[in-house]
Amino acid sequence: MFIQTEATPNPATLKFLPGKVVLADGTFEARDEGAAARSPLARALFGVSGVSGVYLGHDFISVTKAEGEPGWPQVKPAVLGAIMEHFMSGAPVLEAGHAPEEAAEEFFDEADADTVATIKDLLETRVRPAVAGDGGDITFRGFRDGVVFLEMKGACSGCPSSTATLRQGVQNLFRHFLPDVREVQAVS
Repeated sequence: MFIQTEATPNPATLKFLPGKVVLADGTFEARDEGAAARSPLARALFGVSGVSGVYLGHDFISVTKAEGEPGWPQVKPAVLGAIMEHFMSGAPVLEAGHAPEEAAEEFFDEADADTVATIKDLLETRVRPAVAGDGGDITFRGFRDGVVFLEMKGACSGCPSSTATLRQGVQNLFRHFLPDVREVQAVS
């Protein structure tokens, strides 16, 4: 098994590409060992010293190392070994009975339903594919008083450049297509 790695805009996160589907549907994020409990793969990755976050996408795994931990040259081989060992074992990525993450509850006024539909379409077709390329995800959480609320996941969560991505990229895109949008804010 050959696993490729890619740097992400977040220096604390690396993207691992095992060359196979990781999650056929949805995503999974664990920001601590407790959240990793329902995923044998995430549990294995948290067993690597220095790992502080795991994000599973369709065909990639983003792993975040804790601040102050050794650099990636020391952590990366153990992460590669944990991923390889997991896939070679044939164990499931998520334990039976556990579905990928459910979409978080959304909030918006029913009068804004058309605007929200356009926001979601722009996210799906233009934003999420680019963000997934960087080892993360971005999801719609709400819209109120001209403000779009988005959740950053994976490599994007805690990334120093995620604020710039939201402000210059996503916000400008939404403003171009939707004059009702004044601002984009990240929520956790």
